[in-house]
Amino acid sequence: MSSSSPAARNAAIDCTKGLACAAIVWHHLAFYGPMADVVEPLLPALMEWLDQYARMAVQLFLVLGGYLAAASLAPTGLARHSAALPQIARRFVRLVVPLAVALVLAVLVTALVRPWFDHSSLSGAPTLFQLLAHALLLQGIVGEESLSAGVWYVSIDFQLFALTALLFAAGRWFGAPREHAPGTRPTAGQAVVVLLAAASLWGFNRDADFDNWAVYFFGAYGLGMMAFWAVRSPRPWAWSTLMALLVGVALWLEWRDRIALAGATALALVLVMSSPKLLSWQGPKRLQQLGQMSYSVFLVHFPVCLLVNAVVTWFWPDSLAINLVGLWAAFALSLAAGRLLYQRVERHMPSWQDVLRWQASLVGTGMLMTWVTAWM
Repeated sequence: MSSSSPAARNAAIDCTKGLACAAIVWHHLAFYGPMADVVEPLLPALMEWLDQYARMAVQLFLVLGGYLAAASLAPTGLARHSAALPQIARRFVRLVVPLAVALVLAVLVTALVRPWFDHSSLSGAPTLFQLLAHALLLQGIVGEESLSAGVWYVSIDFQLFALTALLFAAGRWFGAPREHAPGTRPTAGQAVVVLLAAASLWGFNRDADFDNWAVYFFGAYGLGMMAFWAVRSPRPWAWSTLMALLVGVALWLEWRDRIALAGATALALVLVMSSPKLLSWQGPKRLQQLGQMSYSVFLVHFPVCLLVNAVVTWFWPDSLAINLVGLWAAFALSLAAGRLLYQRVERHMPSWQDVLRWQASLVGTGMLMTWVTAWM
């Protein structure tokens, strides 16, 4: 959802991110309630769609993430950087600092509303191990409950980027052939990406036991990487045919709406990014801005929505009109909070000192709230 690559500032990509971000926020508003539960009788079809299908917007982020990773790490199919660890460390820093800020807010809001808002969306009082796991993006792997919605995606994004960076760096380290003109023939790294994407689409993604690991999601991510190489290739049809074949076999093995969406997104990305006319489309300015700050909105929207849900439910639990207004207020406040986080934190390149300071703040705040909860 966030990238420092210049390609990330393409208007079509930003607008797609903006739409996907809005869909995720509304999915969580519909899924977690309770305002949505009051509004559901008025708009049953819409609420059901938001609950069941809007979450698939994550596939757009996965495909775009792969596209931007290819642009950053291996635009010609060969590693741009000789060492992977500095790239992985830079990605970790950029992801973790805004995440830690948002989690501090989530811990505070959860502790604030817990005494008077009894709802399943509230996480329990955090433990030290749980807080450390979140700080290191390991909460899903070690089986700890998430402190906020969507934290799993940040961990998966980091895993996917790290895996890709290591893959291409290994190719360079083991003696990749000299760089050739883009599209003349696939590199070893590109071949490994295709094979790993096939293994994910045809195997790992069909087993939910792998959903805390990058291999479960690498199919969509790899399709995004292939889309980038297709755009850069003199024969984009060859890459597009390969992508369609991978997705077609995956859907023949087991139909999955999320994989169909990922495949359609990757192919549409090739079409848009290969067309000068479509590439020049700027889209609505507000939607572009939402796409640019989508990572911050994604991180901070849950505590904002939780607070609005708690307030509306406490004062007006049965008012249809006020709960409907509350849903829109939660959405608008999520965008405002996301913009603030983007302007103050995400858009600036943090240092390791910032990482340690905010991780310490997260652990300290969480333990303090646990102590306060225990004494209340």
